[in-house]
Amino acid sequence: MECGLIFGWYTKDMKLYSWNVNGIRAALNKGALQAFIAEHDPDVLCLQETKAERGQVEIDLPQYHEHFYSAVKKGYSGTAIFSKTKAHQYIDGFPDDIIERYGVTGDSYGDPNAEGRIIAAEFDDYWVVTCYTPNSKGDLSRLGLRYDHWDRAVLAYLQQLEQSKPVLYCGDMNVAHAEIDLANPRPNIGKHGFTNEERERFQDFLDAGFVDTYRAAHPDQTAAYTWWTHWANARARNVGWRIDYWLASRAIASRVQNPAIHADIMGSDHCPVSIELA
Repeated sequence: MECGLIFGWYTKDMKLYSWNVNGIRAALNKGALQAFIAEHDPDVLCLQETKAERGQVEIDLPQYHEHFYSAVKKGYSGTAIFSKTKAHQYIDGFPDDIIERYGVTGDSYGDPNAEGRIIAAEFDDYWVVTCYTPNSKGDLSRLGLRYDHWDRAVLAYLQQLEQSKPVLYCGDMNVAHAEIDLANPRPNIGKHGFTNEERERFQDFLDAGFVDTYRAAHPDQTAAYTWWTHWANARARNVGWRIDYWLASRAIASRVQNPAIHADIMGSDHCPVSIELA
């Protein structure tokens, strides 16, 4: 890691990682999470789909401050943030004004505000926001929630946070933005994760000034995926989707370096994605 000398003190780039672990207890039982942390030593680690409350997790990481935001429903959804520097504050879920303005009040599956899906953590000069975006489902029965309510609410919330500090937004966003972001785009057009509606809402973030850090650094990189189905040996054949991201406010995007996808890290059907912050 490159270091710089500032006023006589050495400072190092911050390493920020995001990973949908598809169950933190499963990742721990496999030894995958421990091995990943030992190898990569993240300064900030954002997890999605933890599927557990803190009291259900046997984990000893004294170097980290931990914050879990779990779903009311046991063994479902959930997010967490681990950081070596303690956040000034954590905000779980959307503020009431955002929920009211965008009608994020629930659907036939229940209340998404009770699913532990979004955490904002405030640090000295930026916010880190991690999100586990609702899946629109194979029959698109949750696409309306995504298109009309959730994705709009997330963008408005990030813009609200930007009024105080730039935002680094990460997580499993459950959408491949462009055809380059999945192995088989044409047969998946209109299917969940690659509908015009979901792609339009992702584009809203970019139009608002957020930078897709990986694609900005690697505009033409193909076969760069973060999720693979369990079917048909898809991961070994790298037949995947890029649906996990780090987005950065324009005001902080120039500090982002080395955005990366860590497809070699096993333990989940997703792999970690990372950035370094100078």
